[in-house]
Amino acid sequence: NLMEITPLGAGQEVGRSCLVLKYKGKTIMFDCGVHPAYSGLVALPYFDSIDPSEIDLLLITHFHIDHSAALPYFLFKTNFKGKVYMTHSTKAIYRLMLADFARVGKAATEEQIFDENDLQKSMEMIEVLDYHQEVETCGVRFWSYAAGHVLGAAMFMVDIAGVRFLYTGDYNREEDRHLKGAELPMIPPDIICIESTYGVQTHLPLYEREKLYTEVIADTLQKGGRVLCPVFALGRTQELLLLLEEYWSQHPELHRFPVFYASPLAKRCMSVYQTYINQMNNKIKNKVSQGNPFDFKFIQNLSGISDFEDTGPCVVFASPGMLQSGFSRQLFDRWCQNSKNALVIPGYCPEGTLAKHVLTEPKEVQLLSGQVVPLKMSVHYISFSAHADYTQTSEFLSTLNPAKVVLVHGEASEMGRMKSALQRRFENEGKSIEIFNPKNCQTVSMEFKVDKHVRAVGHLAEKIGTNNGKVSGLLVQKGFKHTLLDTEDLQTYTQLSTNTVLQKQIIPIQISFVALQEQVSSIFSKVKLYEKKGKGVISIDPGVELHHEDENMVVMQWKSDPIADTIADSIVAVLLQLQMKPGLTRTSNGVPYRAMSTQANHAAVKDEAAGEKAFEDSQVTLIDEVLESIFGKVDIDSKQKAW
Repeated sequence: NLMEITPLGAGQEVGRSCLVLKYKGKTIMFDCGVHPAYSGLVALPYFDSIDPSEIDLLLITHFHIDHSAALPYFLFKTNFKGKVYMTHSTKAIYRLMLADFARVGKAATEEQIFDENDLQKSMEMIEVLDYHQEVETCGVRFWSYAAGHVLGAAMFMVDIAGVRFLYTGDYNREEDRHLKGAELPMIPPDIICIESTYGVQTHLPLYEREKLYTEVIADTLQKGGRVLCPVFALGRTQELLLLLEEYWSQHPELHRFPVFYASPLAKRCMSVYQTYINQMNNKIKNKVSQGNPFDFKFIQNLSGISDFEDTGPCVVFASPGMLQSGFSRQLFDRWCQNSKNALVIPGYCPEGTLAKHVLTEPKEVQLLSGQVVPLKMSVHYISFSAHADYTQTSEFLSTLNPAKVVLVHGEASEMGRMKSALQRRFENEGKSIEIFNPKNCQTVSMEFKVDKHVRAVGHLAEKIGTNNGKVSGLLVQKGFKHTLLDTEDLQTYTQLSTNTVLQKQIIPIQISFVALQEQVSSIFSKVKLYEKKGKGVISIDPGVELHHEDENMVVMQWKSDPIADTIADSIVAVLLQLQMKPGLTRTSNGVPYRAMSTQANHAAVKDEAAGEKAFEDSQVTLIDEVLESIFGKVDIDSKQKAW
């Protein structure tokens, strides 16, 4: 009944999301990302604290590198043997994102955690599912809900033995220009593991952020400056491109300023978004009839810095979003010393990244070349990050009302403030919800006692309510489901079938077959002797047969069931006893009950109190030996004349 939850990453930090859940002998991993502030093996989750071979199931919520980029390493550099699931669109974009990540990583460091070959092989191992599609594997049921974070992002609900666990990953309840907000599960979970990225912060209304964002860009351009927007190739970038496309169409005075989407994946990324328009909101679906909403008029694609002619004011969306390397870092190094230029950071920045560092307003920065230069360009942080704020998270949890909440994906201080604020809110609402905020590799243990439910089906279900409520049938367990049914319904409701095991045992004998029949008759009441194919057969009800093969051997044959097995064991004991003392007569040997009763009738001594005749010493010794030959150690109670 003990559930264990251990973050291997994103425990009191943002980055390398990875969580392990253990319950009822099942082990599930959620997400498998890298930390964007580090490179090589240091960026990985703490895989060395687990045995990867014990992981039954790995669920990836979305394609961002801090949630998925360690997957190729985990699949091929560890002894993981389980299954991997993600949504269809996540798998399509995962391939593009990680190819770009591997390319940029190769240029920036020699400590690559996977190569193109590993990435391609990982595609073959990934299984896909749709939103709300229920999957059962490894004895675990799970399904997903739209998370509203990026295209294809999913929240996973896992059901193990009736206990439901919801892992939100990164989620956003607010609808934007192209995606619906995160769904509210109709089935309440017992435990929720939820992001705490923004702690107790509350986002400005979307229209205010859009107004501020476009005004900063327009002002910078009209003053002769260049605007750098560091973004990831996919995700919130598409939201910002839609925003600027609309803004440019409404402001002809800006048409002379070019807008570039700089990514080697630009065209392929757009084609993926066009493919999965059905997963977007009605705003996008309604525009499809008028043309492709991602076929931009005012935004141009750039494959790299070699194709970029830096001749004047412009706007460039360049990856990666944390300014660690790649095109965005090259442009930052080129533009950061000009006070006319602007850096507009639209998303959350984890600790340890250059993007986070420049938000602290340092006077100097270090370029990729190692040179330290003054930072003169203006820096603006206008969040379009599709992470839930405190208002969204508190309302989400209050509505679902789980018994336990586990906070992940947040810096320690933000997570601590959120925990305190949530506790105060739930206390005021009269709710008893326990909240945990574990560090990396710190295990949270919680006990869940769940009643086992047995479902009667088929003919057996029709009998419920009769015979004083008593029913008898086969109890079939599949995973954590229990079904009670009649044997004739076995193939209808399960993949099982009934079979009969015919057992045979060859036994040597040293007495005649007729004498053997007499010995067996002294024990069992229903014994018949007949011939079959010219050979004698002793039949003992219910279904044990002794076939006379030759003078020194019989073959015992029976259909296996508890009663027939017991009779077969008794017969073997008789024959073994005859092997030990072949000279015994019919009245002086035998085994429990009928033998003892028969011999008592012929004994000379009678126990008047019991109304039965007692046994002579020689008979007691014989019975003791026979009982021991069947049951092992046997104790004699001389007062009660009993074994």
